[in-house]
Amino acid sequence: MESTNPDTFLIRAGFILFVLALLTGFFIPVLLNKKMALAAHVTGIMNALMLIVLGLAWELLTVSPLQANIIQGTFLYATYINWIASCLAAVWGTSRQTPVAGAGFNAAPWKETVVQGLQISLGLAILAGAGLVVYGLR
Repeated sequence: MESTNPDTFLIRAGFILFVLALLTGFFIPVLLNKKMALAAHVTGIMNALMLIVLGLAWELLTVSPLQANIIQGTFLYATYINWIASCLAAVWGTSRQTPVAGAGFNAAPWKETVVQGLQISLGLAILAGAGLVVYGLR
């Protein structure tokens, strides 16, 4: 499938994440781990920009409908879960997956496991999606 238009769904999702990330910035002073809260704010903004750029570059991809759905799904999952996991790490004070930003903080083992599971899953998802984008740009 060769698309001839930008993907407005991804662009819209990117701007929604951008607004959520901007709002996260207001909560930095009240969250448990302020350094991780700042990281969540910046992570959300960077992931929003990634979705917007992917949406704008959509017409450059040559992929099947299934591959297009996988790309959209993996990027949406990874970008939003990255922001959510970072917010949870800031609220809960986890540090297992974020030893620099989480230095000095300790959370309950189940909280650490939740954040770790989310971060591992989003890493795998974004890797798969990015690989398909590279393939689609051939």
